[in-house]
Amino acid sequence: MHDHNHSHHHSHHHESNNRMGWAFFLNVTFTIIELIGGWLTNSTAIMADAVHDLGDSLSIGFAWVLSRFSDKAASDKFSYGYRRLTLFGALVNGIVLVIGSIWVLFEAIPRLSNPEMPVVEGMLGLALLGVAVNGYAVFKLKAGKTLNEKVLTWHLLEDMLGWVAVLIVSVVLLFIELPILDPLLSIGFTLFILFNVFKNLKSTLVLFLQATPDEKVQKQIEEKLLAMPEIRDIHHLHFWSLDGESHVLTVHLELVNNLCVDGIISLKKRVALALSSYHLSHTTIEFEFPDETCRDK
Repeated sequence: MHDHNHSHHHSHHHESNNRMGWAFFLNVTFTIIELIGGWLTNSTAIMADAVHDLGDSLSIGFAWVLSRFSDKAASDKFSYGYRRLTLFGALVNGIVLVIGSIWVLFEAIPRLSNPEMPVVEGMLGLALLGVAVNGYAVFKLKAGKTLNEKVLTWHLLEDMLGWVAVLIVSVVLLFIELPILDPLLSIGFTLFILFNVFKNLKSTLVLFLQATPDEKVQKQIEEKLLAMPEIRDIHHLHFWSLDGESHVLTVHLELVNNLCVDGIISLKKRVALALSSYHLSHTTIEFEFPDETCRDK
């Protein structure tokens, strides 16, 4: 039974990896087509979308690598496993998107005063291809149940909507000569990308610096532990996160009285029960007896 479950989980994981790998190669290929297409059609809107797609390709690439790594057990060197790779991926991704977005703004802003008409037919063709490719990628990844896949599905949906905007602008340009629409659209896109990037970068950096992932939860944990009659005080409480999902807690608990072994075992069980609702990945708890001095002070 265990083996059957394990192989079921394994095939699930394998499918998830395949879907991500597939979405990654599709996105990278398409990003290259876009960059060339944006340059050939003289459209900054397509260039802006290419930068967006480049960011998504990196996201998918990192998620895919992580998903291949996440089955690897923790080692002596990486004692917490490889969960923090997602944070690293998010950081690199954010930096690449910021650089790409600044480049697009440098291209697009001067065009506002002197807009150039893009090659509309080429723009329209690329937009149709963009909607189709991203739509297909969304359809493929939608089957995924993992958090990674869900996040990427949203990314690709955003991309698809971006292409719908390019499609609308190119249809308008077919009938009305309004070249300023192209740089306006690319600036709009880029500001939207930057807004999201800064939001994500902020939360990523906070986790990187091992700040508490949720101050309210930390306070609750503190109160629950202090409410136990055997515990006089707590210190060295560290509540941090490996990747925003898997949290780690270490704490020293000062005891009111010297407890016998059975008393300690009973207290440990109650502490475990009190913490069970927080789904912590790792907990390290040290009991200190009344006359003991803390080694870490």
